[in-house]
Amino acid sequence: MGCIPRLFLQLQLQLQTLEHRILFITPPFTQLNTPYPATAYLKGFLNTKNIPSTQVDLGIEVILALFSKAGLTNLFAEIETMEVELSVNAQRIVTLKADYIQTIDAVILFLQGKNPTLAHVICQDDFLPQAKRFDQLEELDWAFGVMGTQDKAKHLGTLYLEDLADLIVETVDPHFGFSRYAERLGRAASTFDELYEALQQELTYIDQITLRLLEEKMQQHQPTIVAFSVPFPGNLYAAFRSAQYIKQHFPTVKTVMGGGFPNTELRSLSEKQVFEFIDFIPLDDGETPVENILQHLAGERTVSELKRTFVLIENEVIYSNGSKQPDYKQSEVGTPDYGDLLLDQYISVIEVVNPMHRMWSDGRWNKLTMAHGCYWGKCTFCDISLNYIKIYEPVAAKLLCDRMETLMAQTGQNGFHFVDEAAPPALMRSLALEIIRRKLTVTWWTNIRFEKSFSADLCQLLKHSGCIAVSGGLEVASDRLLKLIDKGVTVSQVAQVTRNFTESGIMVHAYLMYGYPTQTIQETVDSLEMVRQLFEAGVLQSGFWHQFALTAHSPIGLKPGDYGVLKDTETLGTFANNDVFYTDKTGIDHNKFGYGLKKSLYNFMHGLGFELPLHQWFDFKIPRTTIASDFIEQALLEDEMAFTKPSAKIVWLGTVPGISYFTKNKKGHSWEMAELTIHTRREMLNLQVSKPTGDWLLEIIPKLTPANEKSLTYQELKTSYENFVQEDLEPFWYSKQAQMLRENGLLVV
Repeated sequence: MGCIPRLFLQLQLQLQTLEHRILFITPPFTQLNTPYPATAYLKGFLNTKNIPSTQVDLGIEVILALFSKAGLTNLFAEIETMEVELSVNAQRIVTLKADYIQTIDAVILFLQGKNPTLAHVICQDDFLPQAKRFDQLEELDWAFGVMGTQDKAKHLGTLYLEDLADLIVETVDPHFGFSRYAERLGRAASTFDELYEALQQELTYIDQITLRLLEEKMQQHQPTIVAFSVPFPGNLYAAFRSAQYIKQHFPTVKTVMGGGFPNTELRSLSEKQVFEFIDFIPLDDGETPVENILQHLAGERTVSELKRTFVLIENEVIYSNGSKQPDYKQSEVGTPDYGDLLLDQYISVIEVVNPMHRMWSDGRWNKLTMAHGCYWGKCTFCDISLNYIKIYEPVAAKLLCDRMETLMAQTGQNGFHFVDEAAPPALMRSLALEIIRRKLTVTWWTNIRFEKSFSADLCQLLKHSGCIAVSGGLEVASDRLLKLIDKGVTVSQVAQVTRNFTESGIMVHAYLMYGYPTQTIQETVDSLEMVRQLFEAGVLQSGFWHQFALTAHSPIGLKPGDYGVLKDTETLGTFANNDVFYTDKTGIDHNKFGYGLKKSLYNFMHGLGFELPLHQWFDFKIPRTTIASDFIEQALLEDEMAFTKPSAKIVWLGTVPGISYFTKNKKGHSWEMAELTIHTRREMLNLQVSKPTGDWLLEIIPKLTPANEKSLTYQELKTSYENFVQEDLEPFWYSKQAQMLRENGLLVV
């Protein structure tokens, strides 16, 4: 009978918790093409607790309201009431307002994938009204020769929307941006003053649309708790503006704010005014903190028993972390749930025609995580002291595939973006084998480190499972600086790994950095030369330069003196304290390199400008590069080690071969031979070997397919061959026949 009271208390707690209706909101703006996954992760977790929740992506809903026939009609009417002097570009757009209003709904439907035949009309010169953004078309004529009609139309439709965005910024709302809103107010905001002042001003044009939609959601769902996901500075203002509206019009509703911005920027929060808008600000993984907040609001937990949560108590900002409840394991957090979101209404855009670069804005991706945290966790510029990096916990491949199948059934989409800090190669191998074993048809991409573990064979396996792209940090393409960063790679190694991916058919994007502490001008120039050679060699398809930023929770931020950096101030602000202002002892102005680096990279991504001397990308003098003109070429000539580790897994991706026998005669001697017939998707291969070897292959190949959960190691393969054929394996393993098998599906991973 002792368990009855405990069961009663659990049921009572659940019923009390259910009295609270939680609404998760992603404020404007994050992405146009796919929902940011944080709210789906938390909804999926609450499902495991039988706690209902709803979620809304206000970003996409505001975009759809703005870029519609009714939305543009209102926009142009608003502009006509304004007494402002318009630029020539804005005047042109306003003059063509009837054309924009007439075409907008059809273009949005096309970008949503619902009106594909419109591509033919969009590609004609006289359908879309064109303003300044279309000036770049002449530079991109080469691309349209290789782009299909659908892709060309997507790019033209994107330029059309960007023209309208330029008009919005110039006239009704200077803060507007498709993937960010009022971002400047959230960047390096050590005090809350500027953001607070902005919240006291009249509503902006975008505010009015946002709050009208928010009111509809509040009336529809009647939440008692609204939780805002704020991953970036670009949706911080909208979160506070929305919370302000809730406090004014729904004063009994509790507000919560979590996500990437609070997790990194607000760890030393002390500003009381923040809590005029937000009641709870939890840090790091949200599952346990959100559950504890719900329990607190249900009267089952005191405020001192919350987990990693800022609250205002007796007019003082308190960091409450008295909860004894541990964080949930990744196996316990459930499958992300994208229910409630308008999955068929997201907009695919192509801002840059580069095939890899467009993946962030084109297509609907289900987002998952292979592993929590980073298995490397050493890079000196990274926030490795924070839990989202520091605590590494992989998810089992079988559970990942279970989640993939659940999401495919729910969303109808089979594209996956694994949003890892750095996906572990061994787990990627296991996931690929499990995908192949289950015969899933998926496409996926993720972020990696350029590990030497990514051999040509492993890349082939990943490609076979549906991997289409990877992104990784080359950072500063200088071996001295890579060592200082503790990146664990060299430029030559990066070249070889990117070659392996590229040759397997997997696209590669590189994150690039300039202005790292102690970096010299010569090293910046040499890094650019390395990048130029990587693109010219065809082993990189895409990249992005960003300037080094010092963050408080990185090794450099914690011990700046060790890296030649002087903090400008040691005083913490009351609000955001992640970005740190600093002085590099070298005294170099790294800002001036930004334009030239990005301009050259843009050209390299489009296959242009390789022949130009580096100084032509800059409007000031730079030194000549010290990098040999064939550095990357020589690095790519280095072969991978031929030695096969005894523990390496052997996998066969092809079909089970057929076999026939014949007798071979030579100089009076005869012996039996076997001919194996192997069908690939493209051709039929014939492989002649000795009869014992043929019989062994016929027996062993089915055991090497991914259908067998226990892959054979090279040592087990060797033992099997030598017991069956009574000969050493090595002569056959390095023969032409084995090489043919290696080229057609026999992998060492």
